[in-house]
Parts: sequence; C-alpha cells; structure tokens
Amino acid sequence: MQRIGVFVCWCGSNIAATVDVKAVAEALGKEPGVVYFEDYQYMCSEEGQNKIKAAIRDYKLTGAVVCSCSPRMHENTFRKAAAAAGINSFMVEIANIREQCSWIHKDMQSATEKAIILGRAAIAKVHLNAPLTAGESPVTKRALVIGGGIAGIQTALDIADAGFEVDIVEKKPTIGGKMSQIDKTFPTLDCAACILTPKMVDVAQNEKIRIFSFSEVDSVKGFVGNFNVSIRRKARYVDEVKCTGCGLCTEKCPQKKVPNEFNLGLDQRRAIYIPFAQAVPKVATIDPDYCTMLKTGKCGVCSKVCAVGAIDYKQKDTIVEEQYGAIVVATGYNPIELTKYDEFAYSQSPDVITSMEFERITNAAGPTGGVLLRPSDGEHPHKIVFVQCVGSREDGGGCGKTYCSKICCMYTAKHAMLTREKYPDTEVYVFYIDVRTPGKNFDEFYRRAVEEYGVHYIKGMVGKVSPENGKLMVRASDLIEGKQLTIDADLVVLAAAIEPDKSARPLATMLTASMDTNDFFTEAHPKLRPVESPTAGIFLSGCCQGPKDIPETVAQASACAAKVIGLLAKDSLTCNACVAHSEEMLCNGCSSCEKVCPYGAITYQEKEFRMPDRTTKMRRVASVNPAVCQGCGACTVACPSGAMDLHGFSNRQIMAEVDAICK
Repeated sequence: MQRIGVFVCWCGSNIAATVDVKAVAEALGKEPGVVYFEDYQYMCSEEGQNKIKAAIRDYKLTGAVVCSCSPRMHENTFRKAAAAAGINSFMVEIANIREQCSWIHKDMQSATEKAIILGRAAIAKVHLNAPLTAGESPVTKRALVIGGGIAGIQTALDIADAGFEVDIVEKKPTIGGKMSQIDKTFPTLDCAACILTPKMVDVAQNEKIRIFSFSEVDSVKGFVGNFNVSIRRKARYVDEVKCTGCGLCTEKCPQKKVPNEFNLGLDQRRAIYIPFAQAVPKVATIDPDYCTMLKTGKCGVCSKVCAVGAIDYKQKDTIVEEQYGAIVVATGYNPIELTKYDEFAYSQSPDVITSMEFERITNAAGPTGGVLLRPSDGEHPHKIVFVQCVGSREDGGGCGKTYCSKICCMYTAKHAMLTREKYPDTEVYVFYIDVRTPGKNFDEFYRRAVEEYGVHYIKGMVGKVSPENGKLMVRASDLIEGKQLTIDADLVVLAAAIEPDKSARPLATMLTASMDTNDFFTEAHPKLRPVESPTAGIFLSGCCQGPKDIPETVAQASACAAKVIGLLAKDSLTCNACVAHSEEMLCNGCSSCEKVCPYGAITYQEKEFRMPDRTTKMRRVASVNPAVCQGCGACTVACPSGAMDLHGFSNRQIMAEVDAICK
C-alpha cells in the first residue's frame, strides 16, 4: 500500500480565487492511501518545496500528488524535490487545477468539486506508479538550419562561432531570403544589402558551415540529440565545384524570356541564371522548364561557352543522409496572394503592385535600376496611394488573415518617406486602419514621414480601385473628416499580409512539431520558451513562429542559437523514462505499432517460445529501443492485441484515473 502525500497550491490567487484549496486538501486527505495533506500559497517556492521534502521524510511517503499548475511548468521542480527527499521522482503526479480548473471556471463550488476530482484521479494513478529509471543517449554535435534567410544565417553563424558544425538547407539557389530583395531597412534607412552581404560571405567562408542550396529536407527521423535527416539536392545542371560564377553562360544563353522570380516577375532573365550579383553560392542554375537543351536536346550554348566544363545536362537529384543533434526551423514568410482582392484591381492593372514589388522597383539592382517608374508605360508616377492592411486583421469570414502582419506600417512609412525624398514632386497618400509602431524609434520614424516629408496619412478604408483612362481611381473613406474621397492615382501600392512559407506545414509533419491555425510554428511556452518547439530538439527562428521585423528576427535567431549551443554542449541527454514496452506473449507481430511510430523506435525479432504442449515455436515479436522511444503512446493505441503498453502511463493507470473521476 502506498503512503501518499497531497500538496495543494494556492498559486497566489490564480487558484485560490476560484478554488477552495483548504476544502480540496481536506477532501483528498480522506482518500485511501493518503497519510498527509497540506495547502500552501506558493508550493513551487523554496519554502513550498521544503514542505514537500519534510513531509516525505517525516511521514515516510512513497508517493506524492501536487495539485497546482500545468505539469509543463513545474513537474520537474516537484520531481527534483521528491528525489532530493529520497523517493523516485516518477512517484510524483501533478493534478492541474489551474489551467484545467480555476482558470476556466467562475463558480467556486463547481471549480472546487472539479479540483477534488482531478486530485482523486492523480491519487489513483500514484497507487499504480512504479519507480522508473531514465537512461542516457549520446548527442550528435551538429545542427541543421532549415532556411537560409537572415534568421537562418544569424542562427548558423552563432552556432558555428561556438565551435559546432552547422548545415544550412535552402530551397532556392542562394541564401539571403527576403532581405536580399529589400532596398532599405527601417528605422535607420541603411542599405539592406550592405548589412546582409557580409553575413552571407561569412557563412560561405566559415569552415564550420556547409550550405545545401537548391535543396529541401526530404525526411526526418529520430529524436533530440539523434536526428536522421535526408536532404534532397535538386539538380541545377551545373557542377557547383567547377562553376566559378563568371556569368558568361548567363550572357550567352539564347532563351531570354523567362520571368525573373527574384524581381517578382517585373522583368525577365535567361534560362540559365545567377539570381543576383551577391548570390551565395555564386553558381549558375539551369531552369529545366525553359532550357531548350533539356526540353528538346537542341542548343547547348552554355556548355560551349563554359571554360571550366561545369555544365552537366545529365545531372540528377541526389539524396544526402546526415545526423544532427538539433534542428532549427527558419522557413520564413511570403506575402499572401492578392488575386482574390479584385476590389483593388491587382489582377486588372499592372500599376497596382505589392509593397515587395515596390521594393524591387526602387532597388538599384532591380528591373528599373532604382528609378521609380510605372510598370504599364515606364512613366514616372506623380500621385501614389499606399493601402494598409490588405489581407491583415480581417474577420474569420474573409480570405485574408485575422492577425496583424506587424511590419506593414513601418515599411509603408519607409516607402512613403523615400519616395518623397527622391521625388519631391510626387504626392503620397497612405490609407490606414491604425498605425502600429511598437519598436525602438519606430514612432519617431512614422512622425518624420508625416511632419518632415508631408505624407498624407488618412484614417480610412479603400473601398475600390478602378482603372479609368490611364489613371487608377481610388475610392475611399476618410473617417476623421467623415467624408468619401476619390483620388486619381498613377500607382497603387498594396501592403499585403504575410503568412508562413508553404513549406512550413509539411515540414512540421516531418518534425512532429506543433502549429497554430495560421500555420505558424507553436513555441513551447510563449513567454518562457519562445524559441523552442514543444518537440524536443526542434528550435524556432524568425518568421516561421510569427510576423517579425529584421531586428526582432535577428534577436530571436541569436536566442535560438544559444538554446541549440546549450544542447550540443552536452555529451549525452537523459532519456524519457516513460517509454513503451511490449508484452511478448500477447504480441502477434502484425507491425501495426511499427508503422505508427514517428521515431523508428520499434523493430521486430524472431524469438523462441515454449508452447503449452512443451514444444517450442519461433514467433515474430515487437521490440522497443528505449533510447529512441519518446513515450508518445501512438503504438499503444494502434496495437490490436493490447501487447504494447507505456511505462508511467499504462492502461491500468489510465483506467484507474477514469474510474476515480467517475466514482
């Protein structure tokens, strides 16, 4: 018979304001096996932990139930306290009477009743608990960074500077991400390329960093400290080792009419190309959708002019297998598609553009050499309208996003300011819902646009944009003046909402990582663990976790790197003690558990069994590797014969909790 102690925490007023903690402690003190009960204001404090330790020693407790907050917060705290007092840490159970009780109830009577039920279930489980011992597994001292934008670059550099090897996987032919397409950065208006390019060069020259450009993660197996990753290196039909990046092939290629994705389709490139001048790696890539040689077998001009023989039309995709101790997700963002926003005439007029397209037009390396020209006729626009929150902050019924994209207010102020500075004869109007400037010096930056540069900020919504006689008729409301406006604009710029990259969701499935309803990766805790995924060993960097500007992205990237370094610095990790095991006499070798195991922890082996008639027979049975198993429990659900069970969460324990709740 277990000797159980019950400890009920007030959590200040978080629990005590809704739950009668003394009544809970007294009710649970009457449960079979409970020999001690106590309530205290802050059980997680040092004094609270000392009370638990003293009770374990004085009353010779063999198990403990702590009624407090979520086990995600303080389970380790209470388990360490119990272990310090001399009992196995897995003899401690947490009854979550905060998140699952006090925070969701307003009536004290019903909340108190529920808290007693939750505590009763935890006590029933402790009766069946058994001491568990966690093993250890080695750590592979190499990190994988998925995404080569500024977030991935900064994370990789910080990890490499700590002495650990890092691989960057970037799906495009070059690293750099969205920042490589930007002209100036707010609020300092310094050159984006001047900041980014040195970091790209540092990555290329760092002996600890390998770049897998034009590559994608194909599969991920394993667990924290020991991930097995398959990387698909897509055929670029150019030997990266031989190519010198001279660019002669890109000049001589006869296929000139290929939409240039780096300039967002605003100009054209050749079938063989280098995305931009500072590309890293600076290696040419052949586009198989437009290459005449790959499509018809006729041409070969690039091969003829290449002095080093780098062109290889027979190149195929290759798979690289690597092991990593930690994985960083830095998949970035994309602006949403605006084809559904017909009221702004984006699909009707080339003079209605997105903010990112405006960036490329005003960039010195862009399609117009940095000269602000209308896409339709190449003329200079004299009246520009910027429309804020296109697709952001919409209700659930719209085709946009319910969240604020965070960066739009500031980059629109930047665009307006730069336009007025370079072209003082241009009138600039900004239609906004609210101006949000939460960062350092951001509000001052916005005020400069209004007060120094004379940008017309109008609080109101644009209802419709109509192309008429070479003009864009912008019909909008001015909520401050209480009137309707019509502006005959030459150019309309839409601040499109941003969303996670399309690769995020399939990648999350591979990593068994959590996502929210908007496909942003979910952090382990929004305040205390903002750069860690709930899945151990998976870390988050940049806009994959939510909208961010460049300073915030870089800060999170370095924080993410610090967490990765802390993991890789360890020689081994304590394994999860709550792992699956197979009852071999019940196992029928059907492979159901093996198929659902996301970690590859289950294998099968032939074993000899003595039958009732005293004969022996070879049978195929499941075997679980405890170093690999993470205790997710998927196998126990899938097993049709009930042979798979989980230490610490056995079927008997779960059913005992259910019975305690229902009695």
